[in-house]
Amino acid sequence: MKVLACDGIHEDGLALFREAGWSVEISEPIKDPARLAKALQGVDALLVRSATQVTAEAIESAKQLKVIGRAGAGVDTIDVDAATAKGIAVMNAPDGNTLAAAEHAISLLFALARHIPRADAGMKAGEWPKAGLTGFELEGKKLGVIGLGRIGSTVARKAQGIGMDVAAYDPFLPASAAGKGSVPLKPLDELLAKADIVTLHIPRTKETTNLLSEQNLRAMKKGAYVINAARGGLVDEDALLRLLDEGHLAGAALDTFATEPLQKDSPLRGHPKLILTPHLGASTSEAQQAVSTILARQIIDFTATGAVAGCVNLPPLTAEAAREVGPWMPLMSSLGKLASQLVPAPTRLHITYAGRSEALDPRPLTRLLVASLLGTASSRVTPVNALQEAAARGLVVAETVGGDGDGFDRLLKLRVEGEAGDAREIEATLHRGPRVVRFDGVEIDFDPQAHLLLMRNEDRPGMIGLVGSHLGAAGVNIVNFSLGAKGDGEALAAITVDRQVPDSQLVAVRGIPGVLALESL
Repeated sequence: MKVLACDGIHEDGLALFREAGWSVEISEPIKDPARLAKALQGVDALLVRSATQVTAEAIESAKQLKVIGRAGAGVDTIDVDAATAKGIAVMNAPDGNTLAAAEHAISLLFALARHIPRADAGMKAGEWPKAGLTGFELEGKKLGVIGLGRIGSTVARKAQGIGMDVAAYDPFLPASAAGKGSVPLKPLDELLAKADIVTLHIPRTKETTNLLSEQNLRAMKKGAYVINAARGGLVDEDALLRLLDEGHLAGAALDTFATEPLQKDSPLRGHPKLILTPHLGASTSEAQQAVSTILARQIIDFTATGAVAGCVNLPPLTAEAAREVGPWMPLMSSLGKLASQLVPAPTRLHITYAGRSEALDPRPLTRLLVASLLGTASSRVTPVNALQEAAARGLVVAETVGGDGDGFDRLLKLRVEGEAGDAREIEATLHRGPRVVRFDGVEIDFDPQAHLLLMRNEDRPGMIGLVGSHLGAAGVNIVNFSLGAKGDGEALAAITVDRQVPDSQLVAVRGIPGVLALESL
């Protein structure tokens, strides 16, 4: 496998890929979509930070790409919807840079309170700039934290440690969470009206873009400060400049910007009440090492075992849970392919996970089975986009967890219905490997991964011998012959063979008296 690492990914993470046998290609940031599309040819995994823009155009051309990894938290530079539609997993490593990002926000807080950048610049210019640089003490001041996730919570805890009065607003937390933690949750308007300093720690989404609009900035108390060390575009930068010029806001510190890198002629650069840093929130050696190694392990585990951690477009699946479902994955894949041959135009799929199910997470298994069922019509159906593809094609997917395992520790029951009114039922388990144990209500035993002939025949003596003789004469070896009576004068046979049976021989077997139907699967 091959990984393309852009944007200066830490070497420790790349070393893990090499140890796992991956080919590693290192690149500078690629901002041109056409150039990125070309670079992605033959690439299985792409690693980026915040500089490379992974657009829909680049994703569409990536025929081999399986994973896009963001060495950090924010994935707003990646078109996640386009990746999902292509069946590409998008992973991030939000925990690795939590401390670095939180400490940077706190450092900007101190820099604002004591005018540290202006004092430093004046001293280096040969001045003694003491006049006009009187600061303020942070203890007792009201800090409003917007976003109480990993980073926001860490900022809040550290601010409380220096004696600040901290409250928070979080658009992603339910109202019922208010009062349950050490940081009280407030409505946004109340938080803005009372806070001396507001610091943002939320992702950039359609809902949060320009959250601090001109209206909300004017709702802040006169003389307040703003810190944005989260994502660019959360603050209306033009409105911020106006309120700083008017004196309504006393100052601001920005580490992220709506357009990065910040334009050389941006009016933000020359404003005396602004502190600017070039997106340094996660720029510590410890954080870069951590996010690169976390991301590398996630991607390697995902491609090797199906373990899903840090994936923003798949349900989370820990390595422990992956070990639990891992043995079932070959069965799900083979059953999906089998069902696609039996019911070529499926309209409804019902999966029952019967027997012991308390430790089984069925979500990845369902996605894999659906991907396998639909994948015969499109090679780009993967567990990432399987449910979206099912909905787009009019396939209703339902699952039931629990019920009688019919003597098996775990039993998978599958019913597939087609648009022509046809329906097939399969029951399978893991017993000496993947095994189908009941087919269309008939007790039978076969390996769904093997070359298979499925035969419906008259239930009378001599049928096994007749069919075996015809196949043997054609040089086809029967590995297993499982026969089950249907109870209506007919029987169902699953014949496992060692090779694909030629069409001419299939026609010959179908012509045997008593053979009612024969399918090669």
